[in-house]
Amino acid sequence: MAKRTIRVERLIAVLGVAVILLGALLVWLVSRNAFGTPEPTPEQRAQAQVHRLVGRQARVTYTETGRRRAVCGYIRNGDDIVAFISRPNRLMLETDPLKVEFDQLQGDLCPGFLKRHEELVR
Repeated sequence: MAKRTIRVERLIAVLGVAVILLGALLVWLVSRNAFGTPEPTPEQRAQAQVHRLVGRQARVTYTETGRRRAVCGYIRNGDDIVAFISRPNRLMLETDPLKVEFDQLQGDLCPGFLKRHEELVR
């Protein structure tokens, strides 16, 4: 029986295909965020921001998705109910000293949010 040998050219081709397939698999896994922690939903992000700013006792009672990854909603902190706007890097409350900025952001990111709920209360 003749001794079987693998030619170098064939070995290089097989290894090249294997590297390309592994690279494609790695790109696919990275694109599906298989190696990182999943990004929290906007509502989860808002709840975490509320806990950091107001305290663990505060609860988000209502949320509404706004523009540009913003979330508008209401916080219940004891007997107080306060409107908020949550952005990925900032949380603003209706009771903040920057009321004009809050109103501008609310009008830009969640148009009609407070107006709809004021009509329901009447």
